[in-house]
Amino acid sequence: MRIPRFYEPQAITEGSELCLSDSVVQHVCRALRMRPGDSLALFNGDGFEYTAELTEVAKRNATARITQASQPHRVSPLKVTIGQAVSRGERMDYAVQKATELGMNQLVPLFTERCEVRLNSERQDKRRQHWQQVAVSACEQSLRCDIPEIGEPQSLNDWINTVEADLKLVLHHHTEQPLGDFTKPSSIALLIGPEGGLSEPEVELALANGFKPVAFGPRVFRTETAPVAALSVLQYLWGDLG
Repeated sequence: MRIPRFYEPQAITEGSELCLSDSVVQHVCRALRMRPGDSLALFNGDGFEYTAELTEVAKRNATARITQASQPHRVSPLKVTIGQAVSRGERMDYAVQKATELGMNQLVPLFTERCEVRLNSERQDKRRQHWQQVAVSACEQSLRCDIPEIGEPQSLNDWINTVEADLKLVLHHHTEQPLGDFTKPSSIALLIGPEGGLSEPEVELALANGFKPVAFGPRVFRTETAPVAALSVLQYLWGDLG
């Protein structure tokens, strides 16, 4: 039986005993009703996974002893940064969740010409924190020991002018250029437009800044489906899906 696995946002060392954070305690004590002696797995984003044993469980707190530290090889050799046009509600959550499961390293929310979502600075910060938590939860489920970064929301123009990668791709269904034409990269920047697509000036801006147009088949994807389809193909070709 698979033991419960949680993100624990504090330093962890093998052989130590620690008081678990409130979010973990809520699952351990209230949801799963775990008891002293039960095992669990912890990670904090440092690349290691820690096996632990509960030593004390109370209503509002719990402690665990770290019994083993391991470093599983679950990080893709292909580094992918996604510039994702901001979409509404669950669509953006889905994009972040699935991109995390498929091994992306960073996702930057972008405001584009046809983007329907407008956020002030306070709401931007709250949404970014929410999306980061979505990524953390996806790491718990997918056994990732590293945590992808959800970048600061920014304009398409700012991202295009600052992002760096061996290969920069913009999803553009009017092209017929196959991925096989490109030399194998170690890092990729992937630009994904909003539900209404990128405008022609935005596509031209991307092309002028070194992005290559690419289509993943003859059909047009929804904005939240695009990162799933694209990452699946990219990880199969140059990453660790096989």
